[in-house]
Amino acid sequence: MKMRFKTVTAAALLALAFGSATAQQAAGGGTLDKIKASGKVVLGVREASPPMAYMLGAGDKYVGYHVELCERVLKDITPTARLEYMAVTAQNTIPLVQNGTLDIGCGPTTNNTARQQQVAFALTTYVSEVRMATKVDSGITSLDQLAGRNVSASTGTTAVQLLRKRERAQNVSYNTMLGKDHLESFLLMESGRADAFVLDDNLLAGIIANSKNPAAYRIVGEALGSEPIALLFRKDDPAFKTAVDESLRKLMKSGELEKIYAKWFVAAIPPKNTSLNLPMSPALKQLMLEPNDKPLETYTK
Repeated sequence: MKMRFKTVTAAALLALAFGSATAQQAAGGGTLDKIKASGKVVLGVREASPPMAYMLGAGDKYVGYHVELCERVLKDITPTARLEYMAVTAQNTIPLVQNGTLDIGCGPTTNNTARQQQVAFALTTYVSEVRMATKVDSGITSLDQLAGRNVSASTGTTAVQLLRKRERAQNVSYNTMLGKDHLESFLLMESGRADAFVLDDNLLAGIIANSKNPAAYRIVGEALGSEPIALLFRKDDPAFKTAVDESLRKLMKSGELEKIYAKWFVAAIPPKNTSLNLPMSPALKQLMLEPNDKPLETYTK
C-alpha cells in the first residue's frame, strides 16, 4: 500500500536532524538493517518533477522514471518491505537522507562533489543538460539575450549555481527569480514575470508537455552544463550502496532500464498522454555499458 506524506518544512528538519541521525548511529546498523527492523522503506519523491518523479490524481500516487527505478530496485533488494512515499523538495532531500527520515531519494538530484560529502549516490541513471525554456513568441534563443532580464529557477537546484557561475564568467547580470518548486518557477515564466526558466532539459520537457498550452513554449539556447542524475541514500553505508548499484547494473545489462527510460521519455505519459520525445542520449547509452557514479565535476571540461 502506498502512503503519502506532506512535504517536510525547514523548521521540522532542524528539529529532526541531530536526534534522528544520532539514534541511527547509536544503533550501529545500516539502512538494510533499519528496513528489516521496521518492515518498511521510505522513498523521497517529488510532486512536480515530471518525468522523473511527480504526483498523479488526488495525491496518493507517485510516478516517473526515477520513482519506477526506485521501486524496481527496492523490490529486488527488500522484496517484503512496505513502500512509503514522502513528498520532498530539492532543498530538503539531502537533510532528510542525512537524518535518517528517508531511506532513499528518488527525485532528480545532481551528483556533485559537495553533495558527496553529505550523502552517497547510486550509479548514474540520467545525464541532463541544463537549458532554458521560453515562450515561442519571446524571440529569445540564446543565453546572451538574458542579460539584465528576469530569469526563473527553482530554489536548491544546480541551475541556480550555473547561472551565477555564468554571470561571473561572462560579466553579465541576471535578475534571478526563485520558485519554491518547478511548477512555481514555470508559472513565473508562463505569467510573463520571467523571460526564461532554467532547468534540466528533461524536466523542462515534462513541465511543458503538461502545461495548458505546450505549443506556446520551447527549449532553446546552449547548455549551461551536463549533469549526472542519480538516486541517493545515507553516506557511509557500503552494504546498501552495493545492493542498489548491483540491482541497477542488472537492469542496465538486461536492457530493462532502457525500456523503463523509453516508457517515460519517448512514449506518451500521464496525465495528458503526451510524449516528451527525448530519446536516450549517447552519453547515457555509454553509461549503460560502463556504469559509474562519477560526480558533476568530471563532466566539466
